[in-house]
Amino acid sequence: MSSAPNVTCVSADGVAWLASAGPYPRSTLALWEEHPDAPVVLPCGTVFDVVSAPAVFGRRMLDRLWDEGAGSGPVAVFRGRMLLFAAPGTAQRLPSLLDWEEWGSQRAQEVPPLLCHGIGDAVTVPALTCDDPGGAARWLVAPDTRHPWLPGPEVLLWAAVRAARAAVRISIFPPADQDANVYDVSRRR
Repeated sequence: MSSAPNVTCVSADGVAWLASAGPYPRSTLALWEEHPDAPVVLPCGTVFDVVSAPAVFGRRMLDRLWDEGAGSGPVAVFRGRMLLFAAPGTAQRLPSLLDWEEWGSQRAQEVPPLLCHGIGDAVTVPALTCDDPGGAARWLVAPDTRHPWLPGPEVLLWAAVRAARAAVRISIFPPADQDANVYDVSRRR
């Protein structure tokens, strides 16, 4: 009984980059060689940090990064959250930048919290295959190079603020008075 071949989403260079994050890269590579459909837990903080956002808000951030910004590094979905791979140090710096932007203020109540994973944290990395596109863990932007560009804290702050503004619809104008009398003056002589 033979199984269908696995289709690899992550390039060989991307696999090497991911494996370099672990304490035993050769063991990780050997595991993936034998089981490319196995997710692996990797430490954050040296090769990459990860910013985790609820899926819908994370998608808005990702759209901003690609439509209006410089793009993104690798991005995965795991258990209803979007994992945006970021430059090392982002997990330490981004929370203070979000505080500076008054992220937790009353007007931003509808904005979900962003979880930052850095030194001392670990994340589950999806399998290297793309056999199960609707699975709980999958790559949206798979690593494809040995040294991928990773957004830093300022870029992710910009994307989060843009996504929040689109979601909350912040306006500098007060709401219209619904009981006001409005007259059409465009036909005056």
